[in-house]
Amino acid sequence: MPTRISSDEVAHVARLARLSLTQEELDRFTAQLGAVLEHARDVEALDTAGVPPTAHPLPLENVFREDEAGPCLDRAEVLAQAPAVEDERFRVPRILGVTP
Repeated sequence: MPTRISSDEVAHVARLARLSLTQEELDRFTAQLGAVLEHARDVEALDTAGVPPTAHPLPLENVFREDEAGPCLDRAEVLAQAPAVEDERFRVPRILGVTP
């Protein structure tokens, strides 16, 4: 990993990405990318032998409850509450105006 990133390298990457940067932006991004690379070097220097690879830092578990059948409403009782019923189903107004 390179030890430092230069403003010429940042300008080159910006040209490749077809980005037009002002000198102020070039200086700012050079400093920010330098800090990112420095942090990456710090992480790379850590002794990770014996640390198992992981995709998430916290253990995850399914928070959903088991799907269990429970008591249901009586169909006839529910349909009796509906404003309109047809063939033992709720009857609703047509919304497309087209008969299937």
